[in-house]
Amino acid sequence: MNIMKSKNKNFFKVLRSGINTTYQDLGRDNLYHIGIPFSGVMDKRNFQLLNSILQNNYNSPVIEFAYQGPHLKYFGDEIFFCISGNVSFKIITKEGSIDGNCYQCYSLKNGDEIDIQSTNKSVYGYLSVNGTFDIDYYWGSCSINTQANIGPNNGKKFFNDLEIEIININNSFNKRKLDYLGGTIQHIRVIKGTNFHYFSNSSKSKFFKENFKVTKLSDRMGMRLDGPKIENIIDPNIKSEGLVKGVIQITSDGDPIIMLSDHGTIGGYPKIATVISADYDRLVQLTPGSNIKFKDVSLEDAETLYKLYNMETDNLISQIK
Repeated sequence: MNIMKSKNKNFFKVLRSGINTTYQDLGRDNLYHIGIPFSGVMDKRNFQLLNSILQNNYNSPVIEFAYQGPHLKYFGDEIFFCISGNVSFKIITKEGSIDGNCYQCYSLKNGDEIDIQSTNKSVYGYLSVNGTFDIDYYWGSCSINTQANIGPNNGKKFFNDLEIEIININNSFNKRKLDYLGGTIQHIRVIKGTNFHYFSNSSKSKFFKENFKVTKLSDRMGMRLDGPKIENIIDPNIKSEGLVKGVIQITSDGDPIIMLSDHGTIGGYPKIATVISADYDRLVQLTPGSNIKFKDVSLEDAETLYKLYNMETDNLISQIK
């Protein structure tokens, strides 16, 4: 828990914590063998764009929120902040309030407030400043995994009256912005899973031809889908095996579950497919009720698409001005 000790510091006070608000960075590596997943930001592109706009280090921690973000009051010297995603928010000053634009920097002075009201037709948004949140690191990452209580703030999501200290403010910072609207996607592309042969031919056909719907039973750990039942013709349960982010398991009821950033590292449901890395950002931004249609691609195509994804991100970063 990062509670500021001196009132001479620069800090936010949380007036409203929002829904599932946590610190995140790119996550922690090479800990699957002790049952700890990567965690990290759900939407990597929005994370990268945010830190690039603010001229922060590539892996600087950010505040991630879902659906409704926090309401924060700032105390200290002037700083700049930016929000990425598709988010509605207000900046409240002594002179009144204004509606903010995502991917654009704004000044904050002592007593100013940020009210992050909601994400728009998306799930996750991100906030950071031209400085660093003064938080602890665990196994090389500040990402909070609330399922395992790992990370700063005792591994818990934000709560009201939490105080967030800011250090290393970049005093030579120039306000910057990016004109960007995230795109939509017609299909979620996948590669076949290690247990693809467990399922009937008709079910494999349904998996790629019919729509699935994102249910409300979705969080940072996984996304449960509703749709045609996927018939297992070999065994609905297998010996527990290692899982990776984006893998799609089929439960004994025939429903798909997509493992997300805070997923368990092993599981005993057969795996029909895995979402490719290039589509993961847009997958996690799908709200409950959204339709998903899967498209099969080869491993080679998945690798090429990920290279293109990184090139697109680099191109967007080059457009920041």
